[in-house]
Amino acid sequence: MGKKKKIASHIFHGVVEPKAQLVKNVLCSQTFLYTAFRILALVIFYYFFSIGLTFYNQRFIHHFKFPLSLTICHLVVKFILAGLCRSLIECKTKTPRVMLPWGTNFKRIAPTGFASAFDIGLSNWSFEFITVSLYTMSKSTAVIFILLFALILKIEKWRWSLIFVVIFIAAGLFMFTYHSTQFDLTGFLMALSASLLSGLRWTLAQMVTQKNELGLHNPVDMMYHIQPWMIIGLLPLSAIFEGLDLATSDQFFAFSDMGVLMENLGLVLMGSLLAFMLEFSEFLLVSQTSSLTLSISGIFKEICTLLLAVFINGDKMGLINSAGLVVCLFGIAIHVILKSVHGKESANGNIHTSEEKIEMLTKYGSPNIESSSEEEEIFNESRYR
Repeated sequence: MGKKKKIASHIFHGVVEPKAQLVKNVLCSQTFLYTAFRILALVIFYYFFSIGLTFYNQRFIHHFKFPLSLTICHLVVKFILAGLCRSLIECKTKTPRVMLPWGTNFKRIAPTGFASAFDIGLSNWSFEFITVSLYTMSKSTAVIFILLFALILKIEKWRWSLIFVVIFIAAGLFMFTYHSTQFDLTGFLMALSASLLSGLRWTLAQMVTQKNELGLHNPVDMMYHIQPWMIIGLLPLSAIFEGLDLATSDQFFAFSDMGVLMENLGLVLMGSLLAFMLEFSEFLLVSQTSSLTLSISGIFKEICTLLLAVFINGDKMGLINSAGLVVCLFGIAIHVILKSVHGKESANGNIHTSEEKIEMLTKYGSPNIESSSEEEEIFNESRYR
């Protein structure tokens, strides 16, 4: 019995207590507060445009029934705006913006662009068939797909705590959106497919924006390079499924009233501006944090969206839905704490690694030049043989 107590005491003082102290130090540090404030500001910036675009898309798509064509218009306007922003930045800084060669563009940007196009297109298309609740429940699985792709591509390290947080949040969101009033298999499969593509999209986007040699840290540069691939990926689907209906619609190409056409084009332009700012905020957030953080922030955003739907549209929320909201918030809080703790551990590990490298390159407090001299002698001998 005494031996077991000693083992338990050793585990507590050797493992649990240092971890608890580390968590305490992280939460009380200025670095944590600065990081938390910076991420919070980025998330709020993202929420504003994301929630606005969600309500806009719901109303527009239900009224006009052209989700793919609407998405194409958004992509074209975003490409033009990104190009204008790049030109303004060049004029101000007198420094040319990054321009990727075709080979790198095709290899690095095209996969992200195609995944993004089908994610957005299928998401908007699913609004024709399913309710907001079922859509949100389906898209909640994106955090699981993001984790899966992040582990496959070795962006995130395998940790049981990460799996626990993802399952916790996904279960909470499922409870929050439980008991959808309408189920449509076609719309559900569209939303689920969009969720899988979203996981691939943001994992690839994180790899691209955080890769130093590509130089796409600025969201405007990333948007400028990715929009053409998104247009190429989605344009055939838009032409096949909506081209004829759009051309014969009295609201657009077969218009009889110029005022109606200009009003509709104005609505499309307004949505395009929202889409531009949303994508800018998304790439800004994922370049400064990670795709998993973006996904978890998106979950909280969808909770806010559904809460607004309760107050604005009069949707009802039961006891299970309320419990799911609490579970989601708890899971998000755990993720923030764990990310800060593991980030500090990683930073400490990098410091120790750097110290070891310095020690290997020096001897007795001075640079280790003996080995380099020996290598130079060997090189000279082989050179004159």
